[in-house]
Amino acid sequence: MSESADVPEGFKAMRRANSRFLSVLGPLYAKGEGSGAVIALRIDERHLNTRGVAHGGMLVTLADSALGIVIAMLRTPPNPMVTVSLTADFADVARAGDWVEARVDVQKMGKRFAFASCHLWVGETRILRASGVFAHVPPAGGEGPFEG
Repeated sequence: MSESADVPEGFKAMRRANSRFLSVLGPLYAKGEGSGAVIALRIDERHLNTRGVAHGGMLVTLADSALGIVIAMLRTPPNPMVTVSLTADFADVARAGDWVEARVDVQKMGKRFAFASCHLWVGETRILRASGVFAHVPPAGGEGPFEG
């Protein structure tokens, strides 16, 4: 099956050429814009732990990245953010082949801090909830692209 056939309708590959870290995690896909954006990923063998399910650290990384990306994109121009605090709780697992969607809910956007939560879903099953605080920090070397 081709990659485009393996991606649900409406999702587009995220082009984040400056982020070597996210390219290792992904490819990531996005659907929607602003606070309605959904960030997604297809679980493959490299995402699995020794028990054969998606590694918890990888799922938390997806949630953290989705939170940072959505929060940053809510401002024009996008405002680079870094994680100050992040908590996560696991409710279920993801397996190879699963399409995992990160749905973000931003509670508050202040001048310096943003507060948001994220749920990861596999179909109709919520597998993780995360809550975070993010701070605006200019990127090293001045203004420019952000990683999220």
